[in-house]
Amino acid sequence: MDRRKSLKTIGLTTISAGLLLDACKTDQKKHIVHKDNLDTIDKAGRYDAEIVRLKKLEAEPDFFNEHEMKTITVLSDIIIPKDEVSGSASDAGVPEFIAFIAKDMPEHQLPLRGGIKWLDRECLLRFGNAFTECGEEERLEVVNEIAYPGKAKPEMAQGVAFFSRMRDLTASGFYTTKMGIDDIGFVGNRPNKWEGVPKDILDQYKQYNLSGF
Repeated sequence: MDRRKSLKTIGLTTISAGLLLDACKTDQKKHIVHKDNLDTIDKAGRYDAEIVRLKKLEAEPDFFNEHEMKTITVLSDIIIPKDEVSGSASDAGVPEFIAFIAKDMPEHQLPLRGGIKWLDRECLLRFGNAFTECGEEERLEVVNEIAYPGKAKPEMAQGVAFFSRMRDLTASGFYTTKMGIDDIGFVGNRPNKWEGVPKDILDQYKQYNLSGF
């Protein structure tokens, strides 16, 4: 599958509005995690309560262990690999973003940990290795069976739910970084010359009597 194109055309549409908004608000948070000096937190535009919460979350131990973080890194790079346009998900710091989200939004913790265990069990049954120890073709064989909910077999439901969550988190993390914004070519508002409503649009609405407005 062309994973990056799939993400742009269908993956982003699966991201919940709440999650994406939270990701946007926590983009700066992502870059301050794992800093030794908590006094370096940028206080501009933040409420005192928010600064206290950020420091509290920073002081908490990471939820995921080393193996789980390695799995998250490998899987996020399968979802958004490096290409000629930009780096991969891990290049953009997505694994660290997901680790922070797991602390900031604990409802993700058990589904992600359970999904990783499901993925490892599936790979152990098929190939005799955990997901991260499998070859690329073996990994993609399993991923392709859980990446498309409409085509997945019923017995793969847990894997489908896990991959969908990972895809949402990966896309949220990647496309709220400068690398991700550059990847989709977003340039924001730019000054231009206003020349009025285009003639074809005006002609289209001549049939309506707008004099009363």
